[in-house]
Amino acid sequence: MEYRKIKDEDDEDRVAPVEDNIDNKSFLISVPDNSNLLGETKIDTHRTKVQWKRKSVVTLSLTILTSSQAILIVWSKRAGKYEYSVTTANFLVETLKCAISLLALARLWNKQGVTDDNRLTTTLNEVIVYPIPAVLYLIKNLLQYYIFAYVDAPGYQILKNFNIISTGVLYRIILKKRLSEIQWAAFILLTAGCTTAQLNSNSDHVLQTPFQGWVMAIVMALLSGFAGVYTEAIIKKRPSRDINVQNFWLYIFGMGFNAVAILVQDFDAVMNKGFFHGYSFVTVLMIFNHALSGIAVSMVMKYADNIVKVYSTSVAMILTAIVSVFLFGFHLSLAFFLGTIVVSVAIYLHSAGKIQR
Repeated sequence: MEYRKIKDEDDEDRVAPVEDNIDNKSFLISVPDNSNLLGETKIDTHRTKVQWKRKSVVTLSLTILTSSQAILIVWSKRAGKYEYSVTTANFLVETLKCAISLLALARLWNKQGVTDDNRLTTTLNEVIVYPIPAVLYLIKNLLQYYIFAYVDAPGYQILKNFNIISTGVLYRIILKKRLSEIQWAAFILLTAGCTTAQLNSNSDHVLQTPFQGWVMAIVMALLSGFAGVYTEAIIKKRPSRDINVQNFWLYIFGMGFNAVAILVQDFDAVMNKGFFHGYSFVTVLMIFNHALSGIAVSMVMKYADNIVKVYSTSVAMILTAIVSVFLFGFHLSLAFFLGTIVVSVAIYLHSAGKIQR
């Protein structure tokens, strides 16, 4: 009995450590290692902060560039006229864009090397399509200067939203893309908002902008819409091709056509007075503004979303009006304010309809 009892106790003493070991092992296995989770959480938080900061910078940049575009053009006038050659200014805008594209490519080549998708050498079939949008942008950009003989800066900021309608309709006709009912309603609302903003209660004329201004605004919208749709079709034809290469060739043709415009329109003035005659600090700011605006839009597409563009456009219309009150004595009427709100809502609805589709 004593021997069996001792033996049983012995057995229990031998088994107990095994059970303890098993329990200990189970306990150790069941405890998760939170260090990796904490590390991943910190990385996600840091990434979110970086994205938020980048999005904020892009939004602010696009808003400032968009709102100051029309103001700088009007401000660059002296006694109601451009003392500089608008064709030379347009040429410098294309040159600056081309230089920025080359700098972006040089940075890419330094990191990834030269590949088939980012090399500048190309075929005639690929390059031959760029002259069409280059010519369209040339005409549209030149009209951008002359429209201010009929419209003020806030009015231009409102009327240029017509390119949303032209782009949407051309998308439907050329690219066969279906537009949602919300988008069609947004087009009607946009037209109503632009008209409301132009109502003039202090004159015999119903609208502030004369007929010539409306015609030029519509022509500019059609040119901008067709050029944008055509350029998108070119880009999507070879999606693997680096966007900076495609922009480079577009800007090269833009420089070429603007050089022809200088020869045709301002050759004598440039030869007699000089290429930079009449340029001021405001003119230089305007050139940089035009060049950087296109880059800001591409940054929005890459780092932000369409809502950012809607927000920037809406705020830019209001900022342009407020600044014009102090710089040019613009009268901020109730009709303009209401029209701006209607246009902003229309742009938002168009964006929402695009997302839903």
